[in-house]
Amino acid sequence: MVRLLELPPGDPGIAPHRHSGPVFGYMLEGEMLFELEGEAPYPIKAGEAFWEPGGDVIHYTVANLLADRASRFVVVMLCAPGVEMITMVDDEELAAKASERIPAPAR
Repeated sequence: MVRLLELPPGDPGIAPHRHSGPVFGYMLEGEMLFELEGEAPYPIKAGEAFWEPGGDVIHYTVANLLADRASRFVVVMLCAPGVEMITMVDDEELAAKASERIPAPAR
């Protein structure tokens, strides 16, 4: 599945979720904050690529870091047969894993 996604200015993005398979992306314009389980949040800028393994890994953050313009990226997602491409993570699991999140480095 291929999708072109746009985050409006300052958009905090979708709530924590998982993908059923790997996701490969390329930032077309703007800048977003990206956070996967086990990693510190980091910015991805236009012209940079990113990926996530999917499966059990939580995708915590995909937020537009720009307050004055949209950020756009394209993703290629490999879907597991018979499984939804995106599954939201419930509050109970988020609370249980809160102490494991790695803070963003100081800017």
